[in-house]
Amino acid sequence: MIKLRIHNKEEEWKKEYDSFADRNKSVLSLARKGEEEYKDSQGWLDTKEWAGEERIRRLEMLAADIRQNADVFVLIGVGGSNNAARSVIKALQLPGTPEIVYAGNTLSAHALNRTLEKLEGKSIYINCIAKNFETLEPGAAFRVLRKYLHERYGSKAAERIIATGTAGSSLEKLCEDNGYMFLEFPDNIGGRYTAISNVGLLPMAVAGIDIRELVRGANDMQKELHEEDAPGNIAYQYASLRNFFYNRGYRIEMLACFEPRFKYFFKWWIQLFAESEGKESKGIFPVAGEYSEELHSVGQFLQDGPPIIFETFLDIKERQDSFLMESDGKKDYFDYLDGKDFWYINKEAYKATVTAHSRKMPCFTLEIDRLDAYHFGQLFYFFQFACYLSCKLMGVNAFDQPGVEAYKGWMFKALGKQG
Repeated sequence: MIKLRIHNKEEEWKKEYDSFADRNKSVLSLARKGEEEYKDSQGWLDTKEWAGEERIRRLEMLAADIRQNADVFVLIGVGGSNNAARSVIKALQLPGTPEIVYAGNTLSAHALNRTLEKLEGKSIYINCIAKNFETLEPGAAFRVLRKYLHERYGSKAAERIIATGTAGSSLEKLCEDNGYMFLEFPDNIGGRYTAISNVGLLPMAVAGIDIRELVRGANDMQKELHEEDAPGNIAYQYASLRNFFYNRGYRIEMLACFEPRFKYFFKWWIQLFAESEGKESKGIFPVAGEYSEELHSVGQFLQDGPPIIFETFLDIKERQDSFLMESDGKKDYFDYLDGKDFWYINKEAYKATVTAHSRKMPCFTLEIDRLDAYHFGQLFYFFQFACYLSCKLMGVNAFDQPGVEAYKGWMFKALGKQG
């Protein structure tokens, strides 16, 4: 299970933090029950609602069929429609499974042309994921890729097109009219909370990810967070620490890790917290630190810049890969590394960074045992629940996103969309 470590819980703020966590612990019991005012957005609270046995079995069968017939699987979606799946696929995709190509997350003509070039001469399946099918980026990409498939496969193209959308939406009608497969996008979950549903699980399964293990990890985390009371509840601890330091002037959180396979998980995490918390002139700005590389850039700001950032590290306990450093017989002054495993060297770099940074800013570590499907499931549920708690502590709605609509209005007007 996930473990939380606090690296600099100094006496000068320990009592204040304990008092803060104690007087706000009622938000935990409220969140676990699910609140009436948010009932249209909390289908993720119980993972079995949208990831029960029947749904998993259906997705496994569909994914197996796609894997057997596809060279390339195009995932069309933006933000919450593809971030969760992409984070797992980029980290864990199995060899021999279809190449996953991402579309619908940009309006760049260059990117679209490069995507179409990747598809030439290959067997293609596409999955368009859009909750209300009004977002321009996936809608435009789906039109282009549908046309491409119909030109290549004629009447057989419909067998290669899947759409995931809200029941009763224009996307479902499009599927009915043209014979495309339609999967339900949970009507009571916002996009950034949909990792454990058709939205995230089908693309993961196509890439060979064990979605049963991922769901099991989420289920186990759900049980822990719904049974453990404050202050021992790790999601409540994390949410409380975030808000405690936010109230002390720390306005930015950096999620950092020394494992490059978390690169796209960072994107999912950033969207979750930015879109959930950033409203009513409130919110902690989420950023990511890809170490070691960015220790040689933003590391300078963290060490000597203004005290506005606190840092949360992701760490993997077990050694899953190994590579021993050996001498090549040439004098390069790196002999002190001979015989050492790169896993060990990387771990020592993490420890040294924590030591240095924790003397300047609040630092925490969230530790998982392994980087696998089970622990990805745990991380998804943990951060979703912690984000909900953090928003409650901050006094904002965790599930709406009014600011996202601002640019859309101007864009649709400029493009001539009616209404």
